[in-house]
Amino acid sequence: MELVFDTLASGFPYFISHFGLTLIMLGVGVYIYEKITPYPELELVREGNIAASISLAAGILGLAIPLAACLKGSVSLWDIFIWGWVILIIQVLSFFFANLVIDNLNDRIIKGEIGPAILLFAGKISIALLNAAAISDKF
Repeated sequence: MELVFDTLASGFPYFISHFGLTLIMLGVGVYIYEKITPYPELELVREGNIAASISLAAGILGLAIPLAACLKGSVSLWDIFIWGWVILIIQVLSFFFANLVIDNLNDRIIKGEIGPAILLFAGKISIALLNAAAISDKF
């Protein structure tokens, strides 16, 4: 039993620092993502807009999935910090690409249209999965 506590004592600071930085990167990423999108997703969600909820959920998951892969393979806090910014940039670019593919995406999300929101969700999560695979291959 003593070995278990020794392992916990030596590993806990690593866990807290890496997990904590990943949570901070997720929070910062979601904040930046929400500010960059051309419509106020969080406000629309609070008003009950399901399409905006789908879009924001995809944005959060789209950041969390590759960040989780990054956390899994990280050997330093710098890994998480640097690759976290790469992840954010790629996910934001995927949103702007979806804007080009789906006609009037902004207006359609604001109107609460579910179809475009689901397609946007699929696109964001697909990019996140590919992003996670590429990131985890780096470690």
